[in-house]
Amino acid sequence: MEAALSLVGEGRHFASLGIREVARQANVVPTAFYRHFKSMDDLGLQLVDELGLVLRRMMREAREQAPHAERLMADSINLFMDQVLTNPAFFRFMMQGLAGETRTIREGIRSEMRFFVHELMNDLRAMNQLAQVTESDLELICDLLTRTVAFSLTDILGVRPGDDQRMDQIRHRTLRHLQLIFLGAQQWRSKPSHS
Repeated sequence: MEAALSLVGEGRHFASLGIREVARQANVVPTAFYRHFKSMDDLGLQLVDELGLVLRRMMREAREQAPHAERLMADSINLFMDQVLTNPAFFRFMMQGLAGETRTIREGIRSEMRFFVHELMNDLRAMNQLAQVTESDLELICDLLTRTVAFSLTDILGVRPGDDQRMDQIRHRTLRHLQLIFLGAQQWRSKPSHS
């Protein structure tokens, strides 16, 4: 897994990697690969699982620090950006997966994002936020919030190391995006469904 991420970190696209290349990077024979994974998709799904653990840990940290929604947004962005800077290859893999990869990996990443959306929904309900919207509208709002942060990846990963000014601009812009979404969500009134 580390060998695959190392290659991704060097600018390679995960979908272009082969088993022999990953095995060579890991300094093992190709047959050793099959002791741990069935295929490159299987390796990719293991990476998605690891990514999910990182994102859940990040969300728990933000939840513990944030007494209200505004703080939750700012803390989540800061934690997300810190994680991206600490594990750029991991998040480059995520970005590649969101934009394409194989269907299996793309669905795995989307599943993790759906989990993230539902956790955010629970947090907002626990904070008594957006009580005027239906569950389905709240899910759309949280999906939009999550996608906004996820798609800031392209900006974050494009910043030269040490360019703190650019990172602050991305942090501020992403927070403003979330604030505008949340402001609109606070004004939204869901229409009752006619089942």
